Amino acid sequence: MAGKASPTNSTTRQRKTSDSNGLHKSQSEAEFERAKKTLEMEREERAQLVLWKHPLQVLQYFVYETLFLGKALGIRLWRRKKTVVLCVFVMLIAYALYSLDGPHQTAIAAVQKRLLWYAYWVGLGILSSVGLGTGLHTFLLYLGPHIASVTMAAYECQSVDFPEPPYPNDVVCPDKEGEGHVTMWTIMSKVRMEAIMWGAGTAIGELPPYFMARAARLSGASLEDDDFEEIEELIHEKQSHPEDMGVMEKAKLYVHNLVQRIPNPLFDLAGITCGHFLIPFWTFFGATLIGKAIIKMHIQKLFVIFLFSVHHVEKVIQLMGLVPWVGKSMQTPFRDWLAKQKSKLHHKPGTGAATSSGNILSWIFEKVVLVMVAYFLLSILNSMAQSYHKRLCRAKHALQKAGLANLTKVVNKSNRD
Repeated sequence: MAGKASPTNSTTRQRKTSDSNGLHKSQSEAEFERAKKTLEMEREERAQLVLWKHPLQVLQYFVYETLFLGKALGIRLWRRKKTVVLCVFVMLIAYALYSLDGPHQTAIAAVQKRLLWYAYWVGLGILSSVGLGTGLHTFLLYLGPHIASVTMAAYECQSVDFPEPPYPNDVVCPDKEGEGHVTMWTIMSKVRMEAIMWGAGTAIGELPPYFMARAARLSGASLEDDDFEEIEELIHEKQSHPEDMGVMEKAKLYVHNLVQRIPNPLFDLAGITCGHFLIPFWTFFGATLIGKAIIKMHIQKLFVIFLFSVHHVEKVIQLMGLVPWVGKSMQTPFRDWLAKQKSKLHHKPGTGAATSSGNILSWIFEKVVLVMVAYFLLSILNSMAQSYHKRLCRAKHALQKAGLANLTKVVNKSNRD
């Protein structure tokens, strides 16, 4: 009958539809594989873009990236002219109050000293957290030694009431004899604010990757950066086991807090992961601040204070003598260092400190600091050059997509004609 389609024609149409879907699917898979190979090649090329392999290109890209970021910052400031003008006005008033003589200068000097001291530790914390693992590890270089020096001084002086000045720049025993009872809690209280400020700085250092990942997710950008390789595995896991990932998202505050408080490789991915999964800012930053500035810092303080308690230090130096062949020679520089540290604690301010020249441990520590600072600066140089390389690759992909879209429009128009 004319109103009914024959089974043969229906089967033929289904076969054609199936063939076209299969062809479309195979073409999509081929395009995806080509794009994936292109991204892998770009990542390999970017990994080779370091100063010791391509110095001229790295320096050139570093300059271009610096100019690009400076221009972007200028545009943002121009868009927020009112806020910028208000901030400048407040800064001028503060500078005028700071410059004018008067009885308020005593209070300003005290506040300035305290704020600069806290800002110093916040800045060191930020430096320790930035760079996805290449950051300057300022706990080992600055905060750890500061806690260790306060610990050794507390046990030697039997007090934590160090004279100010020279404390905190220099630790000296007070003239008044201590009570003879110093606990770990007393020492922790003495360095609590420095540790909290440093921990707050590390929490602030997690914000750039968080905002970067959040912006990429909201804009629908593909995870093509090197920093997102680990996130792709999480996305695949979420698609494969949505019920398991749902539990993690429900407990996101507690899970993220646990990740931040226990030293592990997830530190560097915490901001990226939370930003990609659109965890609210205050949930992310609050958990990070609690985990790093309070819980983790108290654990680290407790460890350093326990390790550098005077009886533990002397016990470690004593155990060094048991090392075969080199034990005795290892003991000598450490005994000298410990004796000089104790003598420095008892000199009076302004009478000349006991010099530590010739101490091999001090010389080694200075060189380690220089090497780590140089490596940190080098990593910034390489990272900015690689960031500019990413921009070039993205621009090339955008041009290719635009060209393909224009070509498709031309073909469709010619087919209609």
